[in-house]
Amino acid sequence: MVNDNHTQKMMVRDLTFYYGPIQALSWISMEILECQVTALIGPSGCGKTTFLRCLNRMNDTIPDTRLEGEVLLDGEDIYSPGVDLVDLRQRVGMVFQRPNPFPQSVFDNVAFGPRVLGLTHGRSELEAVVEQSLRRATLWDEVKDHLSSDALELSLGEQQRLCIARVLAVEPEVILMDEPTSALDPIATLEIEELMRQLREQYTIVVVTHNMQQAARVSDKTGLFWLGELVEFDDTATIFTRPKEERTEAYITGRVG
Repeated sequence: MVNDNHTQKMMVRDLTFYYGPIQALSWISMEILECQVTALIGPSGCGKTTFLRCLNRMNDTIPDTRLEGEVLLDGEDIYSPGVDLVDLRQRVGMVFQRPNPFPQSVFDNVAFGPRVLGLTHGRSELEAVVEQSLRRATLWDEVKDHLSSDALELSLGEQQRLCIARVLAVEPEVILMDEPTSALDPIATLEIEELMRQLREQYTIVVVTHNMQQAARVSDKTGLFWLGELVEFDDTATIFTRPKEERTEAYITGRVG
């Protein structure tokens, strides 16, 4: 069901993925709408993270993997020959399960992408990008007087917001989040959820979460993965109140999973 207010940002068609001889994903099709949060839920090991990593070709780094089907970004297949992976991963950024700041200053963490990609000219432009990214990640007020401090001295919740700022600094269009709050305490978790709600005004977000309440709180669309298949995909309210598939209802009510 397409929401008329949102255009399609990514389209996945008949995606099947293999680790060597093992088929990890089977015939997955999904439309990801612009400026919405799409949540992927399901039991551990059911293919959610593998699928997420297909959306910016992160699985390319794993030997002996194979993908069939299409992943379209603005209508163009990201698996076509000649696709620039640096450009793709700038447009489709990734936030990982555990915060992974570089062992550098707060400033240098956020400045890393713009420097490597040559997105800014001169120190003042770089400083403006760093400040804007930290503001968007709701971290500026905590770190503005400590930009030269070691990023690893921040709390885990602050480190994760720093990693989000680092992604934002290269002006992505889509942000992939792989269980971004699983290492965080409840207060830091709620801060990240509030940040996701703010970011979806400008960015398309796909989040893998093992926390069903989180999916219900933050997402517009939810997909349930089960043993490498997409069992059901619909508006989040529908998935959580009127699921069409028995497996969805069993998982959401806690009977299985």
